Amino acid sequence: MNQNEILELFEKANALLKGHFKLTSGRHSNIYYEKFNLLRQPVICTQICQEMAKQFDESGVETVVGPTTGGIILAYDVARYLKVESIYAEAGDNGRVFKRGFSLKKGRKVLIVDDILTTGKSLFEVIDLVKSYEADIVGVSVMLDRSGGELSFDYPFKPLASVDAISWDVDDCPLCKENEPITQRGSRVFQK
Repeated sequence: MNQNEILELFEKANALLKGHFKLTSGRHSNIYYEKFNLLRQPVICTQICQEMAKQFDESGVETVVGPTTGGIILAYDVARYLKVESIYAEAGDNGRVFKRGFSLKKGRKVLIVDDILTTGKSLFEVIDLVKSYEADIVGVSVMLDRSGGELSFDYPFKPLASVDAISWDVDDCPLCKENEPITQRGSRVFQK
């Protein structure tokens, strides 16, 4: 699948929203990619996961790791296509942690997957966690890089699609200046 086909899946899943949104990063945008509208549709989601798996099928990956919450679904399905195990990293007091008996052996080949990349906070936390186990990261993949390629990693990074989604600091948001009602989606709560 090419980038346009991936973005069409977002539209097909009603996962591309337009309005005035407060992002997880705290920034504002006129576009929001609602990953859960896509993730709740297995027929569409599995197409995404198969494409993510194809990018790393020759990498020797042994474990796929994703951050909670959307990353659980993606890690599981990508691992299913690669015929390897999947685990997930949960939020802890100082970054991501493995719970529920999950761990990695030193030298284990790990693929890290996530849904939407904006600031990279979740991915960088998972990378730090995997490195703390001295596992080998073979790559990082996301459904959508909304940073427009501004973020980089020390590992092969393969987003299925990349967009340069405009966002603003609160003080510079033209939608706030026009008193457009704002919607905050996602799981993290921020103060204005």
